[in-house]
Amino acid sequence: MVGLLLLLFVVVPLVELYVLVSVAGVIGVLPAIAALLAVSVLGVWLVKREGIGVLRRMQATAGRGEVPTNEMVDGGLLVVAGALCIVPGFVTAALGLLLLVPPLRRVVGNRLVRRWSLGRGPYFGAAVVDVEYVGDVTPRRGPSDPPIELGPGR
Repeated sequence: MVGLLLLLFVVVPLVELYVLVSVAGVIGVLPAIAALLAVSVLGVWLVKREGIGVLRRMQATAGRGEVPTNEMVDGGLLVVAGALCIVPGFVTAALGLLLLVPPLRRVVGNRLVRRWSLGRGPYFGAAVVDVEYVGDVTPRRGPSDPPIELGPGR
């Protein structure tokens, strides 16, 4: 988890800054800033357009009485794509725009679903406890009994 946070908050901004300075050195500062704004606006517009399409497919699937699992995965990946497009930077915008391509989004979604369904996600390392309900097991106490305290040794 620390490695992921280091990557997210240190490495990604440094890479974005390097790419921005490199692009600004080639085309100039104002055109580079204009390109960043244009890519962000284009990305948000495309995310909205794709999102409406996914919403329509989700409604059609639910209307047929099926669970819209693929559409839900697409919707989640579109949220990630939108976040990547909003963050200023050429690298994150490129990754966000790549997630807008439906075949690539399907490949990424299938990989994520396979990873999470095989029990390798962050919450799958916990022990499984099998419990059987046998009814009310609350101890009977009278009104004058002191409260029961649980602690080590009991």
